[in-house]
Amino acid sequence: MSSPTVARLTSRAVIAVSGPDWRSFLQGLLTQDVETLAPGELRFAGLLTPQGKLLHDLFVAGTPEEMGDGALLDVQAAQREALLQRLAMYRLRAKVTLEASDRPVLAVFGGEVAGEGLYADPRLPALGARAYDDRPVTADEDAYDAHRLALGVPGPTDWGEERTYPIEADFDLMAGIDFKKGCFVGQETTSRMKRRGTIKTRMLPITFEGPPPAFGAEVLAGELRAGEVLSGRDGRAMALLRLDRIESGPLTVEGRPVAVDRPSWLPAVS
Repeated sequence: MSSPTVARLTSRAVIAVSGPDWRSFLQGLLTQDVETLAPGELRFAGLLTPQGKLLHDLFVAGTPEEMGDGALLDVQAAQREALLQRLAMYRLRAKVTLEASDRPVLAVFGGEVAGEGLYADPRLPALGARAYDDRPVTADEDAYDAHRLALGVPGPTDWGEERTYPIEADFDLMAGIDFKKGCFVGQETTSRMKRRGTIKTRMLPITFEGPPPAFGAEVLAGELRAGEVLSGRDGRAMALLRLDRIESGPLTVEGRPVAVDRPSWLPAVS
């Protein structure tokens, strides 16, 4: 078995969370259950607006027992300060400490992904694991993004800030929402979309010849609007697509033919 690739994710940063109330504090905010998070376990989550739109994506990593009871939040580096401010706003009297950490964020993928200090990525086994230490790096973030896109997994560039519902970004299919955990910010809208089956759009990969279309370019099914292009690279991109239209005619973007490449992990009917 070949050695895995280790990529430094410079677009990600870490917040260290500790204190006697850290679990209950995060539990009432995030889409994911943290009360049962074990040391060495990683969970994918979102912090939503009260209206249910994605505000911040994050991973919650249970710290090893020798480090004491707490967690690391793996967040977008550009939004870390804003997230710290928002969490501080919610803190009130909770006994919780929130601190920016200089720990690196690493993605370990391909080959044999195993060993100490690795947190298995809960979204999809093929995504590998995360690490938050100083192990040798063998690739840059672009290599990881290419791997993620090849698997059809959307990323933060695709969902933006306060413009996408987490179900549209496939959070419910990638272990990013626990519908049994109880209340969280934006829960009412999220639960209603799932319960009523009103999921009309999802993020799916599309393929084409040549360079990617412009971000936001319109996807047409015949003459009907079927969605918009998100982030991409040569030959492949993510798109936010209307599920009821992608089979109703040949798809084009800017006059070029495109095709949906539905990943194996995504159900045929969503």
